[in-house]
Amino acid sequence: MIIVKIGGNILDNPERLQSFLADFAQLPGPKLLVHGGGKIASAFGQRLGITPKMVDGRRITDAETLELVTMVYGGLVNKQVVAKLQALGCNAIGLTGADGNIIPAQKRPVKAIDYGFVGDVAGSESINVAALEAIIEARLTPVFAPLTHDSQGNMLNTNADTIASVLATALAPKYKVQLVYCFEKKGVLQNAEDDNSVIAHIHTEKYKTLKEEGVVHAGMIPKLDNAFAALQQGVAQVLICEAEALTSINTARYSGTTISLN
Repeated sequence: MIIVKIGGNILDNPERLQSFLADFAQLPGPKLLVHGGGKIASAFGQRLGITPKMVDGRRITDAETLELVTMVYGGLVNKQVVAKLQALGCNAIGLTGADGNIIPAQKRPVKAIDYGFVGDVAGSESINVAALEAIIEARLTPVFAPLTHDSQGNMLNTNADTIASVLATALAPKYKVQLVYCFEKKGVLQNAEDDNSVIAHIHTEKYKTLKEEGVVHAGMIPKLDNAFAALQQGVAQVLICEAEALTSINTARYSGTTISLN
């Protein structure tokens, strides 16, 4: 079982997206895709006069923004990806966390910052694994938008990296799960200015050192935190690589970053 997460830098580039989806469609065995779409939501929002509000790289989701991301993530982006996969012979089904009650969440408590309608998933134990397995066993490929729900009738904006990690850990007891984070870089970089300075392997102690040295910072920290959380809860392997490396992940040609506990 391969679970792949792609971000906005792939989604908003038609050629890279088409190439990535062609590679994804060819992956053997059961697979699952989780997508983001923040850049598309921001661009679409500006057309509607909605200015994105960000704090430390995280979107503040007020009521107006919630409507926007629900439309863009759950509608526009999700259904375009599903349609493209169908054209590539991959029988995909577009989902949010509300569908089948697969990913219930809780609205993030207000502390120093009020993130608005942002959802935090309690953990893999909250996932409706039976519903998800039924979809997979029906030979459908789930494509998840980064949306959950609060079981009170409200949608919630939820980090796509977190959704991928939680789904991976929920499925780990039944499948040997490989979690792959695909983004615009070749992997985790030693030098942000050098695209070829990929760190081939990061284990727990090295991760601590990289954070202390400031090599890993900002948005890469929650990505790696999710990676290690997944490994600690039974996921077999976590990889971070560029979208173009997807077909090489189980070969000697793989040149991205491998995450492990030791």
